[in-house]
Amino acid sequence: MKHVSIRELHEKTGQWVRLAETHEQIIITDRGQPVASLAPYRQPAKRNRFNARKLLPAYSKLRGKLSGGTDSGALISQDRDAR
Repeated sequence: MKHVSIRELHEKTGQWVRLAETHEQIIITDRGQPVASLAPYRQPAKRNRFNARKLLPAYSKLRGKLSGGTDSGALISQDRDAR
């Protein structure tokens, strides 16, 4: 793991960003103490939040209990016509 001071990072930002892009994490130091890190960007894995929260089974069960009912578009049209 590489280390870089804030001063050197400021002077050669582009160089350090390119290095971080192709390598692993770079630790940024201030007076020798680690204060931050610079790491390559990794695209987060796409996931379906609906499935991740495990709501899908409960939603499917509830949806199965619902009847066809009235068309909401028809109700809105009737309401508008009444005005």
